Amino acid sequence: MKIIYDSETDILNIIFREDKISESDEIKEGIIVDYSKEGKIVSIEILDASEHITEPQGIFYELKPKEKAIA
Repeated sequence: MKIIYDSETDILNIIFREDKISESDEIKEGIIVDYSKEGKIVSIEILDASEHITEPQGIFYELKPKEKAIA
């Protein structure tokens, strides 16, 4: 996964996989989801990102611990 913020265009791109984009849907004004030919999400693009995200230039990444199975 890769996250790219372009401050000149104020666009935030979240790229989930390196795949060719076959189709795009604007699910809400300024939020575009790109899909592969197989229907998998390739990326999400947020236009005017600074209006939607508090700090588009700062990223906090967190992994949740796996829950242990109850025996």
